[in-house]
Amino acid sequence: MKKTILFSAIIVILGVLISIGPIFIFKGCAAGCCSVYPECFWMIKAMQGLGMIITALGIFYVIYNDPKIQLGMTISIFFTGIITLLSAHVILHGCELKSMECNLVTVPVLTGLAIAVIVVSGIKFVSLRKS
Repeated sequence: MKKTILFSAIIVILGVLISIGPIFIFKGCAAGCCSVYPECFWMIKAMQGLGMIITALGIFYVIYNDPKIQLGMTISIFFTGIITLLSAHVILHGCELKSMECNLVTVPVLTGLAIAVIVVSGIKFVSLRKS
């Protein structure tokens, strides 16, 4: 049970950081800096949704104690982390100029958080498969 709560707490913290981090902590470009709405504006909006999904899955992970359901949620968290990583680089990336704040701060931090989600959920997946 302690491992479940620890895993859930880590995932919830990472999800909250992905969701609200680009708005309050490691801010992206302001609207109107490059164009009316720069590309990073839409990336940040997508990260809000993906972060909320990761947070919700982390909360539900504690509520549902069935190992098969937890395995399914772990797989969901893993693939949501992959989508988060791809959204920061391939699907929705930062502004065109590499000197913009979103490319210097927001995208690298989101990359690290997405990799952390992938690694933590991958480790949990392996431990659930063994038991």
